[in-house]
Amino acid sequence: MQYSIGELAHRTGLTVKAVRFYSDRGLVPPSGRNAAGQRRYDDAALARLDVIRVLRDLGIDLATIRRVIEGETTVAEVAAEHVAAVEAQIGVLHRRRAVLNAVANRSQPEEASLAHQRLLLSEVERQCLIGDFLADALGDRPELAGIARTLTPELPGDPSPEQVQAWTELAALMRDTDFRANLRRLVDAHEGGLRRDLAAEVRDAVTPALVAGIGPKSPAARAIVDGLGRDPGELREWLDAVSDPRRERYLELLGVINGWAAPESMAPAFGWLAEVMAA
Repeated sequence: MQYSIGELAHRTGLTVKAVRFYSDRGLVPPSGRNAAGQRRYDDAALARLDVIRVLRDLGIDLATIRRVIEGETTVAEVAAEHVAAVEAQIGVLHRRRAVLNAVANRSQPEEASLAHQRLLLSEVERQCLIGDFLADALGDRPELAGIARTLTPELPGDPSPEQVQAWTELAALMRDTDFRANLRRLVDAHEGGLRRDLAAEVRDAVTPALVAGIGPKSPAARAIVDGLGRDPGELREWLDAVSDPRRERYLELLGVINGWAAPESMAPAFGWLAEVMAA
């Protein structure tokens, strides 16, 4: 059976302009022309237009539609490919809703603008920021892959307002070049012989002293520091880096974003140890 453009439009629910557009792009070629030179289409063209209409309604691009029509792929394969894209879009919408809720609860317009700029990052942009931060802070060291994982924020697809606000602050810390350099100093200290568990050793040695009320200028305090068995110069350098409040704040924010328990604050132990070292 032969159809005019108008008849195809009527049967498919498309406009004449749309049918002509697809025909001009070669997606629905005419099967011939009548005596007046007008294009005529067959049942195959009608079937193609039905496929095009459905795929366009699903948001499929013309290049992919052409691949389907030309037999390079199937509708089922295209649908499977686009499921992930749709899920990603849903995740974006969830995050956008969380951002808008957070912005709506802010009183200052400049704060809302700042939150908007930092939080409406695409997934790719966010991962680039995280990857750049970890690479700069830890360096390209395969042996530190485990540490990198423990420092990686994973914002859920439907974050809470608290997680949104935590990501705002965490993103600012990641962009802080001085903070990155400070973490790099800790990595260098680790490679220089100060073991990764030094913080745990300090906690185990100093916490009892704090509970017992041992003063940092007392001989007992000096004995505790000597018991760590570290070079005083290296210990001072490590302590200066590890006691940076931004490091502890990063871990706190990371816990909120990843749903982890709040980390134990080492600030009192580090402060006590710094006083001992100064004395």
